[in-house]
Amino acid sequence: MNAEYIEQAIAAGLPCEHIQVDGDGHHWFAVIVSAAFEGKRAIARHQMVYATLGSELQSEALHALSMKTLTPTEWAAAREG
Repeated sequence: MNAEYIEQAIAAGLPCEHIQVDGDGHHWFAVIVSAAFEGKRAIARHQMVYATLGSELQSEALHALSMKTLTPTEWAAAREG
């Protein structure tokens, strides 16, 4: 499991404007920007991301993923601030 694989898996299941995954091979952190998150709470956004990684999570190939999920507007504001 590597960052590129995780990014590709998320992008295959969720339309994203930006994805960045960093980690040490065991613990991962992702920043995911998608218009699909608009109007959704953090838990719903995380569930959408987890849904793209279903088989990896079930097999425990990926077991520690922290994430920041943002809409394009939130991402633009975060980059300005």
